Amino acid sequence: MGGTRDLIVSFGEMLIDFVPTVSGVSLAKAPGFLKAPGGAPANVAIAVSKLGGNAAFVGKLGDDEFGHMLAGILKKNGVIVDGILFDQGARTALAFVTLRADGEREFMFYRNPSADMLLTEHELNLKLIRSAKVFHYGSISLIVEPCRSAHMKAMEVAKEAGALLSYDPNLRLPLWPSADEAREKIMSIWDKADVIKVSDNELEFLTGKEVSDESALSLWHPKLKLLLVTLGEKGCSYYTKKFRGNVPGFQVNTVDTTGAGDSFIGALLCKLVKDDAILTNEAKLKEALKFACACGAITTTKKGAIPALPTICDVQGLISSNRTEKIKTSGWQKLITTPKQHLISSMCPGCYNVSN
Repeated sequence: MGGTRDLIVSFGEMLIDFVPTVSGVSLAKAPGFLKAPGGAPANVAIAVSKLGGNAAFVGKLGDDEFGHMLAGILKKNGVIVDGILFDQGARTALAFVTLRADGEREFMFYRNPSADMLLTEHELNLKLIRSAKVFHYGSISLIVEPCRSAHMKAMEVAKEAGALLSYDPNLRLPLWPSADEAREKIMSIWDKADVIKVSDNELEFLTGKEVSDESALSLWHPKLKLLLVTLGEKGCSYYTKKFRGNVPGFQVNTVDTTGAGDSFIGALLCKLVKDDAILTNEAKLKEALKFACACGAITTTKKGAIPALPTICDVQGLISSNRTEKIKTSGWQKLITTPKQHLISSMCPGCYNVSN
């Protein structure tokens, strides 16, 4: 960690998602559940690490079997865990996630309170936070004290140390006292962020308008460097001070959309931390967003968030297969496409299961 300036620090919650083994049923009718580690900021940290980036997580877990299991998963995935604390008086948060037939989700949370809600500003690992080149966070840590004050302090320290602030509201309405309070608290820190990512549903919630360039730009603030609106399988829209546009998504067999947005933003931050020209060069930004869209797409092909997060080889495989599918022969030209498995294995020998 010492002296590293490519570190991406994620702040917030980590929990256990329980996902029904059968899609399209209510929680009551689900025959069983798949236990999957989750929590948006933790998902982002692992997404970064699995893509070869340098990631750390700051948050609080219960001093219980689930909490220590989650910390172990972070370590196993190469995430720095110096910012994790364990609370002896509260449990690790749980979430039951209902998968509709289309792969979209509904949530039921068990936090009364959970350990992540009890993190205080005095418990923060400020040295770790000051080491961040990017400091990433959501909005769930804004719901109650003392975690809200810890969140605000961490943002302040990171900004003072020169970090780029990355914000993904990650709206979860069942956790908020009301929709109005959710909107108010989410927007209360809006003008602090350098990079903001919202989903199409979140854009509609925050603006009260349908998804459009006009509604997106109504969320622009003078210090913002990049605003992203994710559009599911349609890709994403991007907005900067000098240019705006769209990047198409990838067609995959969607099983579960949990973690797709976290995978997307983690992938983008991986690219951004290595080359901040992405914020001012449209060609570089579009290439980075293409990579991010591929990451998000791959994450939807398995149940759960963290188990589905891709490696670089997975992403290169999807992008390459998508490219070869678009090649056509015409006239005297004969373009020979390389079989998908051979192409992927030649690009990433030994790191891709060609039977996938």
